[in-house]
Amino acid sequence: MTIAVVTDSTAYLPAELNGRYELTIVPLTVVINGWDGLEGLEISPAEVARALGARRSSVSTSRPAPSQFVEVYQRLLDGGADGVVSVHLSAKLSGTFEAAQLAAAEVGPRVQVVDSGTAAMGLGFPALAAAAAAARGQDLDAVRRVAADHAKRVSTFFYVDTLEFLRRGGRIGATSALVGTALSVKPILHVADGAVVVRDKVRTAGRALSRLVDLAVEAAGPGEADIAVHHLGTPERATALVDAITMRLGDRLRDCYLTEVGAVVAAHTGPGLAGVIVHRRD
Repeated sequence: MTIAVVTDSTAYLPAELNGRYELTIVPLTVVINGWDGLEGLEISPAEVARALGARRSSVSTSRPAPSQFVEVYQRLLDGGADGVVSVHLSAKLSGTFEAAQLAAAEVGPRVQVVDSGTAAMGLGFPALAAAAAAARGQDLDAVRRVAADHAKRVSTFFYVDTLEFLRRGGRIGATSALVGTALSVKPILHVADGAVVVRDKVRTAGRALSRLVDLAVEAAGPGEADIAVHHLGTPERATALVDAITMRLGDRLRDCYLTEVGAVVAAHTGPGLAGVIVHRRD
């Protein structure tokens, strides 16, 4: 049995994994001042960061249309796949999952859609696990279960210099956004039940990064774990996080990736993002 695995462009898979897994990626769209481009293909995170820093500049994002998913699913099935497992970013953060569900309902039961409950490599790890299961010849339901199981093993923590961009995009409430302005508090956020919420409050960016390390180690637990560190225009922060987490986890750390987020997440977080995704192994 051949099962195809689909995900979306917000998985931000590391370049070193290109070609190792069979994955089809459906891009989201970013709109800057009325001009739209596909994430990862036509628009870069640097372009988004520049637009966010400019006055009277408008930046937004949009999900793929259900028809885009229908085309992808049908092409994979017509190409010989017996089924499709489609894994996507949280339904509470984007309409992408809903669009995939609508497409699956049109194509039929050979397409199963999974909500990862998060984004970035929090989505990437379950998608990769599903692709590995498909490569081992597991059937449609088994691959779907693998994706859903690995989504539960992921913890997502991140820091941003300002909550303004998350507030503008409706990804965090106005009340929570006030935390980032009151008394110069630096909020640490995480994704809980598919939504972005404030996890901790500290006084400085340096302390925020140190707290990210603590949270990552706590989330990893006593067993082995994979780590993905993301950033937007702050490679030095990301490198410092990798070094600190590597030292703390020691031989319990298995795979470790460092990547810059793409244009969609950039549009909602703004420059200064530093994040850690923890994926607990068996």
